[in-house]
Amino acid sequence: MTTTVHEALSSSPWKGRPRPTTTAGWLDRAADVAGILATDAVERDRTQAVPTAEVQLLKDAGLVTLLGPVEHGGAGETWETAYQVIREIASGDGSIGQLIGYHYLWAWAVRLVGTPDQIAAVEELYTTNDFFFGGAVNPRDNDLTITEDGDELVYNGRKSFSTGSKISDLTVLEGVLEGTEKHVFAIVPTQQDGIAFHDDWDNLGQRLTESGGVTITDVRIPWAAAAGYVDKEPVELTYGTLNLPAIQLVFANFYLGIAQGGLKAGTAYTRKNTRAWPYGGDNKESASEEWYVLEGYGRLQSQVWAAEALADAAGAEISGLLHAEREALTPEERGHAAVRIAAVKQLTTDVALEVGTKIYELTGARATSSSVGLDIYWRNARTHTLHDPVAYKRREVGEYALLGQLPEPSWYT
Repeated sequence: MTTTVHEALSSSPWKGRPRPTTTAGWLDRAADVAGILATDAVERDRTQAVPTAEVQLLKDAGLVTLLGPVEHGGAGETWETAYQVIREIASGDGSIGQLIGYHYLWAWAVRLVGTPDQIAAVEELYTTNDFFFGGAVNPRDNDLTITEDGDELVYNGRKSFSTGSKISDLTVLEGVLEGTEKHVFAIVPTQQDGIAFHDDWDNLGQRLTESGGVTITDVRIPWAAAAGYVDKEPVELTYGTLNLPAIQLVFANFYLGIAQGGLKAGTAYTRKNTRAWPYGGDNKESASEEWYVLEGYGRLQSQVWAAEALADAAGAEISGLLHAEREALTPEERGHAAVRIAAVKQLTTDVALEVGTKIYELTGARATSSSVGLDIYWRNARTHTLHDPVAYKRREVGEYALLGQLPEPSWYT
């Protein structure tokens, strides 16, 4: 029996059940959530309703506080686990995989740039309250303008993308202090008069990510809440530059999850519905015996397995850095993790797009029906893989292979 998202919320499948206490248990929990999401992913995509119920499902399952401190009720899991959870959720619904991935990164942002006191306060706040994060940080736009008003900072401006912010409890803002080159991150409550969402996300895929624009008007924070600032000056560490490789691997893992979901949907359709081709000269009774069908799925499965292996290796590497002492990270360690992640990003981009198109050749003409919904995998992969040009990731890996050069930190590296 299948269960939709709204049915799952009504039945509260995890109510009264203890939360997992092991990594394997959390991955099983993520698989359960992915199964629920997959049941009506196509229908929800077509409707494009605000994913309030989907985020509540993540909260009810305990996945929102996966990285939260145990002492505040979190799971205390590692990023290595988080990346696998992102991938699993995306296999059921690519949009929700993106949302949980961005949430994990924004929830960790205070660790990347905050002071010890700020880290303790934010992690207690979001973990004890099961808060969900969004972010209005888009480097391609003009920065938000920050002005000083006594002991407060005031944010103003517009961002054309703000993934997850509309259905979040907390939003990460970033801007530049007027008259300086100082970038200042802040974590603020989402529900306030100074944050207005444009409701203009109407894209080809990832339709439930609420990635539309936002206008920020006179949003205030105390100077003491400026992430990573002490006495109005930034404390800069190499560790803070891990935000870019960390989120690039978030991308790669939900691309991979989309590919896994597409492969699963394609093989299920072929087993049940695809008819053998009767004019090939070596006719078979079922499509599952067709040599070209077996060859096609064999190639796709091999590509997915290869991408999984590389993603897991990169996840273990950067997880070790993210959970180590912040002051200990060297630029060389950061660079090696970044180039490995650039390789994962380009591979998962290629695999997700290949699965999204090739499954049509293996399922047949009737699988193009809108009711089947196989288009969701290519649309989701195609939409987000344009986030930043994959050619630059290939170049980064090429520079390392040919010249021994490591990627330099930037807004996209």
